[in-house]
Amino acid sequence: MRFSLLAMSVVLGLVGSPAWSQEPGEPPLGESRVLPEGKLPPDARLKPPRTLNDAYHPWTPPATKEAWEQEAKRIREQVLVSNGLWPMPPSAPLQPVIHGRIERDDYTIDKVIFASLPGHYVTGSLYRPKNTDGKKLPGILCPHGHWANGRFYDAGEAGAKAQREQEAEEFDAGARYPLQARMVHLARMGCVVFHYDMVGYADSQQIPHRAGFTDAQAELWLQNFMGLQTFNSIRALDFILSLPEVDANRIGVTGASGGGTQTFMLGAIDPRVHVVFPAVMVSTGMQGGCICENASYLRIGINNIALAALFAPKPQAMSGADDWTIQIETKGYPELRHVYGLYGQQDLISAKAYPQFKHNYNQVAREMMYAWFNRHLKLNHSEPIEERDFEPVPPAQLSVYDAEHPLAADAVDAAGLRQHLTKISREQFAALLPKDKADVTEYRNVIGTAAGVLLDRGVPAAGELEIETVSDSRSGDVRVLKRLVGRMAGGERIPVVVLVPANYRGEAVLWIEGKGKAALFDHLDERTTEAVRSLLKAGRAVIAPDVFLTGEFVPAGEYPRIVVDERYAGYTFGYNRPVLAERVRDVLTVLAAAGPLAEAKQVDLVGTGAGGVWALLARALAGEQVRRTIVDLQGFHFGRIQKTNDPGLLPGGLRYGGIGGLAALAAPAELTLAGTQGIPEEELRPLTVIYGVTGGTLQLEPAPLTRRGAVERLLK
Repeated sequence: MRFSLLAMSVVLGLVGSPAWSQEPGEPPLGESRVLPEGKLPPDARLKPPRTLNDAYHPWTPPATKEAWEQEAKRIREQVLVSNGLWPMPPSAPLQPVIHGRIERDDYTIDKVIFASLPGHYVTGSLYRPKNTDGKKLPGILCPHGHWANGRFYDAGEAGAKAQREQEAEEFDAGARYPLQARMVHLARMGCVVFHYDMVGYADSQQIPHRAGFTDAQAELWLQNFMGLQTFNSIRALDFILSLPEVDANRIGVTGASGGGTQTFMLGAIDPRVHVVFPAVMVSTGMQGGCICENASYLRIGINNIALAALFAPKPQAMSGADDWTIQIETKGYPELRHVYGLYGQQDLISAKAYPQFKHNYNQVAREMMYAWFNRHLKLNHSEPIEERDFEPVPPAQLSVYDAEHPLAADAVDAAGLRQHLTKISREQFAALLPKDKADVTEYRNVIGTAAGVLLDRGVPAAGELEIETVSDSRSGDVRVLKRLVGRMAGGERIPVVVLVPANYRGEAVLWIEGKGKAALFDHLDERTTEAVRSLLKAGRAVIAPDVFLTGEFVPAGEYPRIVVDERYAGYTFGYNRPVLAERVRDVLTVLAAAGPLAEAKQVDLVGTGAGGVWALLARALAGEQVRRTIVDLQGFHFGRIQKTNDPGLLPGGLRYGGIGGLAALAAPAELTLAGTQGIPEEELRPLTVIYGVTGGTLQLEPAPLTRRGAVERLLK
């Protein structure tokens, strides 16, 4: 039977094409095995992976304020990297067009157009109160979510009638136009309100919603719909703060569903927001069903509760309904109260579910929000606050475009915008390349932080490891140790064989072979290969693991299949690490265990076959743990990745300088890279530039690396 990850459930999604395999017909693993033939490692990654639709996404916040603030910094960086906002794209002057005022009794509505990025336009309605006596007013952003036609939403007569019968709405106008009702009442309360379009809704028709950002190249540059909408929200905040009547110290954000996602996302990353109310979105249930709510890396190890917690200790309230948020009061809210309690501010977090209503932002929930904003934006209205009837604007009259204000001639589609975003990323990366040693720190701050999200934060501490002894034996004068190595928090169980010669003096070689540790044993008699025997004879211990989906993770003759959701890779890699990242983490895990495994005082790192890439990327994060590194890249570069189920896919790989840009974090450590022929200059140049500045030892060899060649270099 052909092996499938649908059976082992490593990465959820639709079946992809076969990736790397141990070729059928190769010899059995024999003495190189740690576990009995046919038994898979008891590794947590072989259990069903996370998906956005899991019934329960748990998260446990840290116990102390200090630990939380360290965790919050890490999560915030994860959010920014995943959204393609690390570093942030440049913000050009908005030059908004405001026109077409609509007059009502105590408020006005203006039409707004501005470019958040060159050729990409944000459109919306600006509601402002009348008779303000020149006072500074709170500013409110309202992202709308996935309502049909967005800002133009019309529930229709039948829909409005149903809402009134459920006592969700009091007035026909609010029942039929609930989005307008929210803007109108906030304006009547004395707020300046900007109701802006999500991409592909209402007037924002340059790029269809859910289109244009789902291929492998978009992943490699971290260009995603969620990042685009989040940047639009940042620019919408820039816009409302540019209005002279808006009080920069009283800024609120509220939206429902997908607009709720944008609400807590903006609150998480932009300190200019003071009060938020994300409706029917924050929960431990479904995490967001659209590509505009998902991005690779976003929720690995966390959930929407953790993202909402980033707003602490500022005022935040939320509503739930008969949907995935129905349990918010008992699942999610207690964790948020804990985080707010670390600051002594539990009264600044609130959550209430309305199980009598389906997914909504109806009058009942809106009036909860009005009261929250009234208190925390200091609007000074008597409570309870109740909506009044209003005269809605026919949706067609809200459109920002007309004969005098057409869509700008420079407007671009998804392809044009992505081309511009790629240009920005290239320019930002080029600006980071150091001219002298002083500049290297900034490079490491930016690219190192990104690598920590893409791959790992570095070598884990000894206290994080879990090492299980399987057997100890001897083969002649060589000790043969078989272990399962992992991290306590991650549940990994990596099969490792350690060979320790009698003349060992504390120098070990961690050898990462693409086909697994069995490739380091002779095919016929199960003895070690000539290359390994040479190391043992020279007194070096050899540590040989099977990293994720190699060797003992894969039954002989069968293929590990990298299964990624065909609709959008962010649905898979937003919750589970890419296979490449898992393999790099395994190298770092075994590296951390080199001391306990072999009492190693010094470790050299070798990577052959496909393992060269994994070893190199691990070396970039390994700090002082490795003395020398010798790897074979086999011409690998991220630019060649064409499919999202390619095992070499690393979202963000190109954005951060390609294989060379990430590997440059290893400088000035001694580094030999073979098999560089075919790697584009763009991906190698960062490596040569940074090694030139730091004075490190770098050797690039176009020809591939043999195992014998690796040993010869080690034993020079």
